[in-house]
Amino acid sequence: MQNVWSKVDQYLIDALIPQDAVLEAVLENNQRAGLPAIDVAANQGQLLALLVRISGATRILEIGTLGGYSTIWMARELPASGRLITLEADEHHAHVARQNLRLAGVEGRVEVIEGPALASLSALGEIAPFDIIFIDADKPNNPNYLQWALHYSHPGTLIIGDNVVREGKVTDPDCDDERVQGVREFISLMGNNPRLTVTALQTVGVKGWDGFTLARVNA
Repeated sequence: MQNVWSKVDQYLIDALIPQDAVLEAVLENNQRAGLPAIDVAANQGQLLALLVRISGATRILEIGTLGGYSTIWMARELPASGRLITLEADEHHAHVARQNLRLAGVEGRVEVIEGPALASLSALGEIAPFDIIFIDADKPNNPNYLQWALHYSHPGTLIIGDNVVREGKVTDPDCDDERVQGVREFISLMGNNPRLTVTALQTVGVKGWDGFTLARVNA
């Protein structure tokens, strides 16, 4: 099935997403630098960009930068006065991301903060609240990231969680993978929080079988 999923994804990307030499160069830079090939797909990047545009977001928090590919998709939709804070634990990843942000011409709107995200999150009070919060880092900490996201949100904030299906393993309460258990707790916390209206969708494509959550903070 993976071959079919990839073919369909590539068809949709070719039909709907304009070719972008800068974003292609970013992915090439990431590969040369030895970063894991776990960036969002182009159609997923476009979805993030559309959510920024539709919501009119001016302040974005991204937890998990990697090489900055998803960062660029979102930062391009910000107004000149907008700001995106992205948190990256790995020094090498952060270095590559900064190079890519300069290449894309969005470095003036983006700040890459290095270090463990939980430590960085405690120091963002002067910047918050955020209009969009994209959680795409180490899954065992997803429940902690959600608590910080709620702390730094306002009514109308969108909270997006990536990689929540884990090839279907998320349905197994006895799975010994701490990433799966982190995602399960993350989903449970969202589903039981009256401040949130939440949905989740499975996705298949070039990135395999996975999915994302989308939550809106209520008034």
